[in-house]
Amino acid sequence: MKSFIKLLFLIASFSVSAQNSISGKITDIQNNPLENVEIYIQEIHKGTVSDEKGMYKFNNVPNGKIKITYTYLGFKTVSKVIDINSENKELNIQLEETFFEIDEIIVSTPFNKLQSENVMKVERLDAKSIKKLGATTLSEGITNIAGVSQISTGSSIGKPVIRGLSGNRVLVYTQGIRLENQQFGGEHGLGINDAGISSVEVIKGPASLLYGSDALGGVLYLNPEKFASENNSEFNLSQRFFGNTLGTNTSVGGKISKENWKFLARGTYANHSDYKIPTDERVTNTRFNEKDFKTGIAYSKNNFTSELRYNFNRSKLGLTEGIAEQSTSTDLLEPFQLIDNHILSSHNHFFFGNSKLDVDLGYTLNDRQEFEEHEEHEDHDEDEDHDDEEHEEHEEAALRMKLKTFSYNAKYHFPKIGNLEILSGVQGLQQTNTNFGEEILIPDANVNDFGVFTTANYVWNKSTLQAGIRFDNRQISTDRMEIIHEGDSHVFEAIDKSYNSFTTSLGFKTAITDAITTRINVATGFRAPNLAELSSNGVHHGTNRFEKGNSNLTNEKNTQIDISLEYKTEHFELFANGFYNHLNDYIYISPTNEIEDGEQVFTYIQEDAKLYGGEFGFHLHPHPLDWLHLESTFETVIGKQNNGDYLPLIPANTWKNTFRTEFTIGNWLQQGYTSISLQSTFAQENINTFETTTDSYNLLNLGFGGDFSINNVKFSTSVSVNNLLDKKYINHLSRLKSDGILNQGRNIVFGLNFAI
Repeated sequence: MKSFIKLLFLIASFSVSAQNSISGKITDIQNNPLENVEIYIQEIHKGTVSDEKGMYKFNNVPNGKIKITYTYLGFKTVSKVIDINSENKELNIQLEETFFEIDEIIVSTPFNKLQSENVMKVERLDAKSIKKLGATTLSEGITNIAGVSQISTGSSIGKPVIRGLSGNRVLVYTQGIRLENQQFGGEHGLGINDAGISSVEVIKGPASLLYGSDALGGVLYLNPEKFASENNSEFNLSQRFFGNTLGTNTSVGGKISKENWKFLARGTYANHSDYKIPTDERVTNTRFNEKDFKTGIAYSKNNFTSELRYNFNRSKLGLTEGIAEQSTSTDLLEPFQLIDNHILSSHNHFFFGNSKLDVDLGYTLNDRQEFEEHEEHEDHDEDEDHDDEEHEEHEEAALRMKLKTFSYNAKYHFPKIGNLEILSGVQGLQQTNTNFGEEILIPDANVNDFGVFTTANYVWNKSTLQAGIRFDNRQISTDRMEIIHEGDSHVFEAIDKSYNSFTTSLGFKTAITDAITTRINVATGFRAPNLAELSSNGVHHGTNRFEKGNSNLTNEKNTQIDISLEYKTEHFELFANGFYNHLNDYIYISPTNEIEDGEQVFTYIQEDAKLYGGEFGFHLHPHPLDWLHLESTFETVIGKQNNGDYLPLIPANTWKNTFRTEFTIGNWLQQGYTSISLQSTFAQENINTFETTTDSYNLLNLGFGGDFSINNVKFSTSVSVNNLLDKKYINHLSRLKSDGILNQGRNIVFGLNFAI
């Protein structure tokens, strides 16, 4: 951490004095001034709002080309690239009304354009929308994006699934750096709390050109909350109550921004008991608690900006073994996990007139411990049991791994040549995995990545063409280790492997008419085998099987074609997204006829595979009923191996219909809403040899809330009721499905957020 702080101030020392400013007036098409329009310049972390006369101003803006965005609810978002070459720049903006969602800048794509301008279709969900859904975890919240699901273990552990691909095939980015936290395991969650997250972006398809290995299936990009507006401060307290798990989530945050310096901090604590199923039983030891702390500091002046952020997350997660003793206690039983995640990132921009250099540095430490159940003596009485519980808190973990990752990402934006934009970059990481417990899933290891890439974007008339190429190398080396546990000896042989890959992408977007836009993207991706697939040699208690790695595995490679069509008028929007994904050397685990340590042996093998499907839907906003919205989406994916077998863990087809109203009442209720949605999940009968079919089900959900202002006290509230009818169902991607354990029953979630 000291190195990062030194680097931050070393870079800051290169800045020199300048007094450029941008100011202007924002109006509607009738030239009426608009108050409280959000204006943001992402590269320099500066934001402000317009006053009652529609006026705004930024000081200390660097020379060169910068992008400034104007956002106001009920109006079309405007994004302008302006060339700053004089001390004072006047920019007046006129906003046009719209009845659909706000068009936002997409950060996860290379040229940071508005979604309407992007060649690649990227889904986005803001933090406020996630909280309205009443999701218990961030992973659960993002399943409301069409094409995104989760592999869940109870209510606490969820892994994102994008169009049928999950685990190491989906890359997670947070604070601008890649998240590395032993994500190969099925019982590992995201390790990120939704507090302090401003929005989620999802790239559905190969993104290896931008992100390297592990982005073969897509990218989940988590944007941290923004700093306060310039020369402003914000403090807030939010509280959520979860009826099903008797859970609470408390978050306190504060932000202070001056002209050049900005600071924020947020602390969050969540605590949940076992979740309840519709039979009124609770699933034993699905309880969990979480502590999360986020902070950040930013500096911007002249031709340099820098942002330093830190996130600490401690999660204690119960590992259920079924429905047993009923309790509403939040004290964890064994077995359970204790996981610490430290994420430190430095995000920097250097402006050189018409060009720009972005440098992102990251350090993550994932400390994962698993505590196992211990046998009790038959003559224990209740007092002795209590003493044992106190003693167990001090026992060492049976399994403990520390994963340390240093990552870097540098991108140079060349001067724009007419309508042509080009950027080139280098990315990489250095990673070490070290074991400390008596049990070992994967051996001590070192991983080194290095990649170089170039991508270009060309715009003409109403069309855009984007293309790129990349080369990557991954080096994996492991130590030879011999483990003797309960009389059994298992050897992890040393591995020294190198994996290379070229990836490319080509995308085209055009407006066929003013109302119809189409996008066609072809991209390749790759994924190097992970440590578990290469080197496992022992019982994996989370899956109750003996896993053997295969050191002869090669890269997974894929080619995907995406075609999307959008039709949008003032009151109606229709979209269709289709994809075909061909995977070479798909890695999967398969049983053998052997038994070791009392468990069946599984090993990793490869086979070509394919996935295809899409998402389809519409959004109706009938005139003159400005308060009414009807939305419908359908998503489907089919995954098959070349031998004819279906791929495992493919989500069932889902059809979701939502009836939503939006309203304002006087000055005391703003952005009020009500919603009712019906989610119909179809039966999943396209199953792998080692899966069972899953029945269809329908879930009814309700929601309402808004922003209140009463006697100068401002607060927002949200109420959601998920699974209103307490429907008995099992999701196909539930890891508790094999034990016949139902998913969560009715859950009433009440949320409050106060501006302090």
